[in-house]
Amino acid sequence: MAVVGVLARLGVKGVEIRKPEQLLTVNSLIIPGGESTTMAKLAEYHNLFPALREFVQMGKPVWGTCAGLIFLANKATGQKSGGQELVGGLDCTVHRNFFGSQIQSFEAELSVPELTSKEGGPETFRGVFIRAPAILEVGPEVQVLAAYPVPSNRLSSPDSSIDDKKENAEEESKVIVAVRQGNILATAFHPELTADTRWHSYFLKMANVIGEEASSSLVPVQQLGCDRAKQRKETQSRARRLVVVCAVEELLAGWLFAATVEAMAKQREGSSTAGEEMKTAATAVVRELGDEGYGGSRWR
Repeated sequence: MAVVGVLARLGVKGVEIRKPEQLLTVNSLIIPGGESTTMAKLAEYHNLFPALREFVQMGKPVWGTCAGLIFLANKATGQKSGGQELVGGLDCTVHRNFFGSQIQSFEAELSVPELTSKEGGPETFRGVFIRAPAILEVGPEVQVLAAYPVPSNRLSSPDSSIDDKKENAEEESKVIVAVRQGNILATAFHPELTADTRWHSYFLKMANVIGEEASSSLVPVQQLGCDRAKQRKETQSRARRLVVVCAVEELLAGWLFAATVEAMAKQREGSSTAGEEMKTAATAVVRELGDEGYGGSRWR
């Protein structure tokens, strides 16, 4: 998984979570991208929602990217029939597929003054948007970290394609794509798909600060025999442990997307076996996941 690779480059080991009780062993959480409706069904099946909500409500650091952003929002629009369950905690309204379908995915330079002030580096960040959501409204306690320009009437008709509004492209507004509210960080794009690790570093520092504050509030001012230097070091170590949840669904979505792109390319070249090759690739993914957890026969 790309997120685990980025964390490793920063000296942090990522742990994949599949069961609610595993959340008791970690201090920080990353909910990655994927297909949000399917992720919600899997989380419901494995009874993860109560544990996830408790994790957020306890004030522990949580970061949601793309589908993870949708999970953390208090309200979501543009959902499939019947809607989907949300973890909540982030005071915002998010549109599930604001930027369109998979083939309308794109990359763009985003102005990120807060990130630059904390992490240094360029004044912009290359955002990778893959069938991405967007935040339409935020509450008073939510800090906007990045926004992206869109036609003004796109905000009044979010269910229409951006391409359908090109005639009014000269009248631009902005839609929110990155926010922070206390212990919650959320991005509509995928920082793990770039070489720029500043968002991950920013979140790690969030985790350290929140971990230290929580520790100081629990430890008495006078504690006989307390080695404060050792305690501080252990607190920082615990705060740097991260977890990645809904990992298998992200892998499945990523592999199938790659297989789809390859099949589409072969179709353009006139290959008659493209469809069969994509089906074979999907079957291989399920077989690779095995008969335990998310990869069981229930999902075949």
